[in-house]
Formats: sequence, C-alpha cells, structure tokens
Amino acid sequence: GMSAATRARRLSEEADIVVFEKGPHVSFANCGLPYFVGGEISDQTQLLVQTPEDLNARFNLDVRVRSQVIRIVRDQQHVVVRDLETGSEYTESYDALILSPGAVPLKPPIPGIERRHHFVLHDVPDAIAIEAFVAGHAGARAVVVGGGYIGLEMAEQLSRRDLNVTVVEALPQVAGFLDAEMAALVHQEIRANGVDLRLGNAVAAFEEPGAGEDALASVVVLKDGSRIPADLVVLAMGVRP
Repeated sequence: GMSAATRARRLSEEADIVVFEKGPHVSFANCGLPYFVGGEISDQTQLLVQTPEDLNARFNLDVRVRSQVIRIVRDQQHVVVRDLETGSEYTESYDALILSPGAVPLKPPIPGIERRHHFVLHDVPDAIAIEAFVAGHAGARAVVVGGGYIGLEMAEQLSRRDLNVTVVEALPQVAGFLDAEMAALVHQEIRANGVDLRLGNAVAAFEEPGAGEDALASVVVLKDGSRIPADLVVLAMGVRP
C-alpha cells in the first residue's frame, strides 16, 4: 500500500493521496518482528520504518491509521470509513482506488485453535503481545506450529529467550522451499540448539489440559496421538489473502 502511494506521488505532485490503515502502524519492518520478541531488537520503535507524520512531511500523503474501510460505493465513487478510535463513520470520495489489504494469518479449523495464549506474528502489536508474555513467563514451554520462515525464526528467538521450544511441521521437512538434502542440515542445526522437532505430524487439536497435565495455553495433540503441553502456542502456518 505505501509503495503504491509513494509511487503515485512520484507520478503526480498535485494528486490528493489518502491512505487508510486498519492497524496502528504503516511501513513497519515485518522481518524484524521475531527479533523484537527475541530481544535482538530492543526498542519497538526500531520496527517502524516510517510514521504517518514522516510520510506526510516527505511525500505529502494523508495517512490515517486505525481507519477501516468498511464499504466501497462504486457508482458514487466513495468509500465508507470507520474511525476505530471513536467508532464514527464518514465517507471519502475518490477518482482512483487502490486495494492493498494484504493478508491475514492462516488459522485452519483445528479444534481449540482460538484458545488463550495462542499467538500469531503478523504485525507490531502481535510482536509486543508475544514479547510481553515471554517476559512474564521465564522457562515457559512454547509450541511453534509451522516450519516456514516465521516458524523457524520464532523457534530460534524463543529458544534465545530460554524457552523450551517444540516445532511441529505437517510436512516431512521444515523450510519447504529447500531441497531435502539442504533441509536435513537445517534439522540438524535446530536439534543441536535444543529445539524439539516433530516432522510429518500435523496438529489434530488444541485441548484443555487433562488429568496430570499442566499447560497455560493448550495440550497440542498431534495426528499420531502425541500430546505436547504448551504454555504458549505460535501459529505460523502461513497467510491467506
């Protein structure tokens, strides 16, 4: 969205360019989010590449955060916007409309997936929430579901914070973009750093702890019947538009 807005400004000095963002931030460093959780990035402001004020001063963009577009009225060429701070709604007209709402974390219909202390990592508030939990629960047990980029980075950073980490991956290997021979080296490195790696074993359910079980979040039940108590769960199974 911000790339489109700044490109539009370069094409026209006269255009009125308005950007609506549902969340509290625009132009943040997605790749830095796991490293804030792990403490390698210590200040959350370091995650912000640009602020609305910076974008206004540099590109003359009207950037409105916490503003959700709830309806597009195409025949009248306007959008209806809800101010999430006040709940009020208003209209904004347009000559051209660019849609770039991005994606949301994938949450398959696995029983119990919405239980407490289940986290995704998609934006700055997500990173802050996970870091706050980790800071208050030393030595907690973490289960990371998914062995892609985010899952592996989160496993590394949670391990760096001295959590007991398990990575669950439904496929026979993590990092599906790698050849199997290369992924085998990644598996060795993961295990050498004390992370429990469960491959070829999808999650069947997230359950309430049973008799003799203790978990702040869930007991993660795998397809083979294994039960992994977790104090926090990080869902890193990809995104959907």
